Amino acid sequence: MSRGNYSPVTRHTERDLAALLGPSGITVDPEKRAAYSIDETIPRFEREYAADLICFPENTAQVSSVLRYASEHRIPVTPRGAGTGLSGGAVPACGGIVMSMERMNSILEIDMENRTLTAEPGVITSEIAKAARDHGMFYAGDPCSGDISSIGGNAAENAGGSKVVKYGATGAHVLGLEAVLADGNVVTFGGKRRKDVTGYDFIHLLIGSEGTLAVITKIILSLLPLPSCVTDLLVPMPSAASAVKLIPLVMTEGGVVPSSIEYMDRQSILNVERYTGVSVPYSGAGAQLIIQLDGMDRRRLWNEAERVGDICVRNGALEVFVAEDRNARDRVWSIRKLVAEEEWTNSMPVMSKEDVVVPASETARFMEGLPGIMARHNASYNAFGHIGDGNIHITVFPDAAIENEDLHKLAGPMRRELYDFVRELGGTMSGEHGIGLKRKEYADIFLSAPQIELMKRVKSAFDPGCILNPSKLVP
Repeated sequence: MSRGNYSPVTRHTERDLAALLGPSGITVDPEKRAAYSIDETIPRFEREYAADLICFPENTAQVSSVLRYASEHRIPVTPRGAGTGLSGGAVPACGGIVMSMERMNSILEIDMENRTLTAEPGVITSEIAKAARDHGMFYAGDPCSGDISSIGGNAAENAGGSKVVKYGATGAHVLGLEAVLADGNVVTFGGKRRKDVTGYDFIHLLIGSEGTLAVITKIILSLLPLPSCVTDLLVPMPSAASAVKLIPLVMTEGGVVPSSIEYMDRQSILNVERYTGVSVPYSGAGAQLIIQLDGMDRRRLWNEAERVGDICVRNGALEVFVAEDRNARDRVWSIRKLVAEEEWTNSMPVMSKEDVVVPASETARFMEGLPGIMARHNASYNAFGHIGDGNIHITVFPDAAIENEDLHKLAGPMRRELYDFVRELGGTMSGEHGIGLKRKEYADIFLSAPQIELMKRVKSAFDPGCILNPSKLVP
């Protein structure tokens, strides 16, 4: 839907919204509008998108009043968390209002009896993890961007992260939601109960819906007992193929489900070395794995670590480094976290950052086919990510120097071939980064015409005026 289908934001609109939220609750400052109209998608989109007004609600009542006003006047509203998204989900495709949730940033309750934490959407994820930990509990929804991303954004994208293999993505930890519909009505789904089959599962319809159906204003999260013991294994492998083939053996032969299995290819490690100037052990290895084990019994955990280490050695591991204390584990994980940090400062233009996911049984075939696809499109790449659940992040670079505006022309055909291959393997184009603006045009590769029609009908039922994050997710 084009910008022309909506009413413009006028001085009258500004005055009305300032009356609803207070003078400090809105801004039309050009610099702020520019900053709140982008996320972390690389490269930027072929054209610039800009909000006409940014609003900062402080409570559910204010969210409701803004959406009621926007619905009555047919003004598009784009909800925004911390702006760390990688698919353009918070980019205002049709202008209008960007609704930043940053001022709704309180942890409202920690209920030890029910093992729940209730938070507003603007709370940074790491603050939730810390609050749970301070009470001897564990929030297992752990996106690798937890230090900067907000829980509302995590819910809107169903963020995954490193612990999905054992604990599941964000949606696995959400018991209840408060949300505001496009017409301003406030609804509550779920609660602190662990079972609920009374009606449709609206909670998990909203989780991952990218703000296209409702604006989440309160989230009830499930907490777990805090594991008292954690051990990380850093495992350099001679090749990518040997690393990928090792992963299922850890669980089938080892009889253990790690909390994390992370993958870094050789190029990722070399990039980190160049970026930091610090040598990484076995940086010439074909790939490296981080295998994290956690539990309550130290002796049992040590036996599991020994068992997993033996499996790694029998299957070609060049070494198995064991990190038990916090400092050693932080050093191991710093390598993995620096892979993404290095990419932000890489001088080469990025053609595309991809987030594909395939069934665990097809990971080896995917990794074998990836180099050929990149070669056919004159591209280099590095691959890393949450390979324990089949989710691989691929950063693609053009082999030749190229102007930024041509990156999208190169990326389109490459994505088509990559996504066709992923579909052939039973996978899909995004495991956790979302569809947003970036991938919407490719949805028909994975979604049938009846599925797309059903999505449109669901969107229409929730948002008949199509004011909530229009031009996203739904083809």
